[in-house]
Amino acid sequence: MRQLILGSTSPYRRELLERLHLPFTTAAPDIDETPLPGEKPEQMVLRLAEAKARKVAETHPDSIIIGGDQCSVCEGEILGKPGTMERAVEQLKKLSGKTIVFQTALCLYQADKDILDIDLIPFTVHFRSMDEAMIRRYLQKEPALNCAGSFKSEGYGIALTERLEGNDPTALIGLPLIRLRKMLEAAGIVVV
Repeated sequence: MRQLILGSTSPYRRELLERLHLPFTTAAPDIDETPLPGEKPEQMVLRLAEAKARKVAETHPDSIIIGGDQCSVCEGEILGKPGTMERAVEQLKKLSGKTIVFQTALCLYQADKDILDIDLIPFTVHFRSMDEAMIRRYLQKEPALNCAGSFKSEGYGIALTERLEGNDPTALIGLPLIRLRKMLEAAGIVVV
C-alpha cells in the first residue's frame, strides 16, 4: 500500500487529518512561499499547494501526498500571521466590522502515477465590530499570533465573528476534509 504523507508541519492540519483515522506521516515541504509579482491570492495558494506536494514527492516517490496552502484576504490585501501581539491588535482593528476570505488550496498528488488533483476551497468570515479593549481581551485569552487574521475560529476567536460562510468548516482551519475525503476516495483510499 502506498504511504499517505501530509506535506506540512502545521499542527492544525495534522490534527484535522487525524480525524479521518487514516495512517499517515508528515514531511516538511521546505519551499519558497514568496508571492510572485502580480499573482492573485487564489493563484498563489494553488501554486504553493502543488509545489509543496511535488517537493515532498522528490523524497517519497511512491507515496500519495497532501499539499495545502492558505491565505486570508481582506479588501484585496493578503493578511499574514501577525507574529507579535501589537501586530495582532492592529490586524484585528483593521478587520473590525469587515469580511475576510480564507482561500485554501488542497492538492492530492499520487507521485508514483503522476496524478494531480487540486482544488480551491474558499471560506468567508464576517467579523463583528470590535474596539481595542475587546481585541486585547481576546488576545490575552487566545494569542493567535501564528494564525492568519489573528484569530482561531475553532477556539475563542469565534466570539469575534458575526457569521461564517462556506461549504467546509475545516477549510477555515487549513485542511478541507470534505474535499480531501473525495480526493482520497478517487485515489482508491477508503475513508469510511
